[in-house]
Amino acid sequence: MASLVPPVFTAYARVLHPAVRYAGDDDVDVRWDEVAAHNGTTAHRLVQWPALTGSWEHVGEEDQPGVWNDSPAEGHLAAHVAAALAGLLTGWTTTPQDCWFGWCTDAATDAPGGGPYLRLPGCDLRLRPGPVTLAAANFAPEPREQSAAVWWPADRAWFVATDPTLMSTYLGGPDGAVDAVLTSPLEAHPAQPEDPVGFDADRVNPAPSRW
Repeated sequence: MASLVPPVFTAYARVLHPAVRYAGDDDVDVRWDEVAAHNGTTAHRLVQWPALTGSWEHVGEEDQPGVWNDSPAEGHLAAHVAAALAGLLTGWTTTPQDCWFGWCTDAATDAPGGGPYLRLPGCDLRLRPGPVTLAAANFAPEPREQSAAVWWPADRAWFVATDPTLMSTYLGGPDGAVDAVLTSPLEAHPAQPEDPVGFDADRVNPAPSRW
C-alpha cells in the first residue's frame, strides 16, 4: 500500500468500491460483505473480488443476478462515494478549500499542456487545485467517468489514492480521520503500509483459477 499512499501517517484505511444491482431505473450499491454472504466466503481487510465471488469472470464480465449486476469499478471511485469520503475528511484539514487533485492523462486526448502535472512510471498525472468537494467531480471527457487518482489538502493532513487497476481506494491520515471513515456507512477496513494490494492478496478465500 505504501506505493500508493505515503507511509508517513498514523493510520490508514481501505475503502471498498461498491458493486451495483439494478433495481428498475435505479442503481443500488451492493456491499462486499453482502456478496460474501451469498457466496459463502469471507469479507476481510485484504479481501479481493475474484476470491470473494469465486471466479475471474466476475471481474467486469459475468454477474450474479439478484445479488449484483456490475462489479466494483476498477480505478474509479463513484461520485457519491467520493463525496461521502470527502465529507468525512473535511473536518480533518485546515485547508478544505485548498486541495490538489490528480488524474491520469491520455496523451492523445488529455495532454498535460501548460498546467501542472506529475510524471510517474506508466501514467502522467494532471493536477488541478480546488476545494475538497471537487473529489466528486468527473475528471474524464464525457461520456467517460473517472474519479481523481489522488487527492490531498494543501496542509497534507491526509492523502487519498485510487490506483487505475484496483477496486478499492486507500487513504492515510490522522487517527481521528481514519476512525471517522471506518465507523461510517462506507465499507472500509483498517490498512497498513505493508499490505499487499493486488488481486492475489486474499489469503482467506480460495483463489479461483484463471483458466
